[in-house]
Amino acid sequence: MSTYVYGIAPADRELPDAIEGIGDPPRPVRTVRGGDLVALCSDAVTEVRADRRDLLAHQHVVIEAGKEGPVLPLRFGRISPDDATVAAVLEEHHDLYTERLKALAGKDEFNLKVHHDREAVLHAVLAEDPDLMARHAADRASGGTGREERSVFDELVARAVAERERADALLVERTLSAHAAATVHGPGDTGHLVNLSFLVERERRDAFLEAVRALHQEHEHLREQVMGPLPPYSFVEEV
Repeated sequence: MSTYVYGIAPADRELPDAIEGIGDPPRPVRTVRGGDLVALCSDAVTEVRADRRDLLAHQHVVIEAGKEGPVLPLRFGRISPDDATVAAVLEEHHDLYTERLKALAGKDEFNLKVHHDREAVLHAVLAEDPDLMARHAADRASGGTGREERSVFDELVARAVAERERADALLVERTLSAHAAATVHGPGDTGHLVNLSFLVERERRDAFLEAVRALHQEHEHLREQVMGPLPPYSFVEEV
């Protein structure tokens, strides 16, 4: 039977009793040793689909194993032909995996997505530009009847908002990266101003979250969504 792999840990890692992995019914999780590393594994189901139940099960295994120390988490769906192949891979890439485990020790991932509150950012760009504010006041006074003037005004506002987006994206990354060991960009087509993942040392977690709150307090047009602490998937190169 094939072997499903959740992650990699030092060989002294003890799993919680009777931890369950993917599958229906769920398959028990075990360790496969190669040198002084172990892979967190279970028997592979015939076909692995990224449904909610199995995605959560995969995440649960990595989180539970990570409570006792660092785990190198693998992306969902990693299947090896058998346990012997897994053990051989652990031995072949021992130095690389050990180095990555050391880099992740005592750290968690936090994902941050930020978008603009549309009305708030419009007020912000108008307040910062006297010419735009004057144009806005003139448009309101005229009842919005000047079509050409309105078109020019809309274009100027769009440019100002776009510039604010670029400036705010840099501000968020620069501010929060100071509280993280590493930062990576997520997919850029999510519709968010910022989609960043931060690798945060656990003793600096409160400072990081406080910095997120301070950003909102100082820049009320920013809307933040923070997820974490998470296993550091974004900071694990393909293994």
